[in-house]
Formats: sequence, C-alpha cells, structure tokens
Amino acid sequence: METQLDILSETLDKKLLVLNKIQEYNKIQEQSFQNGQVRLQDFDEAVEQKGRLIEEINRLDEGFELLYERLAQELRENRQRYALQIKALQQKVARVTELSVAVQAQEQRNKKLVEDFFAGQKEQIGKNRKTSKAAYGYYKNMSGGNYVQPQFFDDKQ
Repeated sequence: METQLDILSETLDKKLLVLNKIQEYNKIQEQSFQNGQVRLQDFDEAVEQKGRLIEEINRLDEGFELLYERLAQELRENRQRYALQIKALQQKVARVTELSVAVQAQEQRNKKLVEDFFAGQKEQIGKNRKTSKAAYGYYKNMSGGNYVQPQFFDDKQ
C-alpha cells in the first residue's frame, strides 16, 4: 500500500513538471505574437511540443485514476493510518489544480492573440483586394478598355 501511495505521489510530481513545461511553451507562444513581430515557426513548434505534453498528462491522469480506484476503498477504511500520505497527496492535487487553472488562463490569452492576428490578416487581405480592384479599374480606364463607341451618331451638318 505504501508503494502504491508513493506511485500516486510521483505521478502528481510528474504532472506538475509537465504543466510547468506547458507554461513555458505558452510563454513562447505569447512572445511569438508580441510587438507586431509574428514568428509563426516558434508558435507552431510550441503547439507541437504542447501536444506531446498534453498526451503525457492524459496518460498520467489515466494511470493515476486507475490506481486510485484500486486504493480508494482501503484509504477510506484506514484513513487514520494513511493520514500523512493522504494530506500530502491532497496538497499536490491542489497545486496541480492551481497550475492547471493558470495554464488554461494562458491558453485563453494566447487564443485571443491568435484570433486578433488572423482577424488583422483577414482585414489586410480585404484592403489589398480592394486596392487591386481599384488599380485594375484605373488601368482599364486609362488604356481605353472602358471606352464605349457612341450608339447614336448624328451625321447632320
């Protein structure tokens, strides 16, 4: 039982490390959109790395839940005997939860940065399209492409 509780504790420690790494990649993503200097390659690399880390978190969560389900009954029945380990696990779970909330907040901020960037790009494309259309119209007018022959010709003199 002690070994299994140690495994639960180690799993939470690993999850904290992975969440800290995700926070670092979130900072890289945020920095890649700052000061109007967009570095999409840095952003893409961070997304790829975070994807791997999220898979690792999911794997850790599944293992933790499976092991906890097996131990839950024993822990409830002998709460006093494992009080110190339970308290340590609860503290780690609280830290994991705190860090998870912080990561989610970072994700929301980064999502807003990306949405703003692409909205600006879309607006710029629209302006470029209008400018090109106006330039083409001007060229057409100046080259005589829009000249229409008179439909009625008065040849009385």
